[in-house]
Amino acid sequence: MPTLEFEGKTYEVDEEGYLMDWSQWNEGLAGVMAKEDGLELTEAHWDVIRFLREYFEKYQIAPMIKILTKELAKKYGKEKGNTKYLYELYPAGPAKQACRYAGLPKPTGCV
Repeated sequence: MPTLEFEGKTYEVDEEGYLMDWSQWNEGLAGVMAKEDGLELTEAHWDVIRFLREYFEKYQIAPMIKILTKELAKKYGKEKGNTKYLYELYPAGPAKQACRYAGLPKPTGCV
């Protein structure tokens, strides 16, 4: 099983880098994952990551991109709740990449 090392701890991840236990997540892990992808997390990234964590805690599922954009638009407005904006933040796929940084399982419908 692949692992991720951070601050002297080892975290189990699947073959795509998603945490096996979402409850072990901390903000530092998101930074490590982003750095591996060549990204530096801004407050805009954190808005999405925190939103995903809250959504997952409430519904116990990671939202598909369609639901993610709809819910982000409700909370932050249409300028942030659209796929173009999210792809600028998460070029490898907003739902997939942001969920991975948030320590959540891969969203359904993502290949």
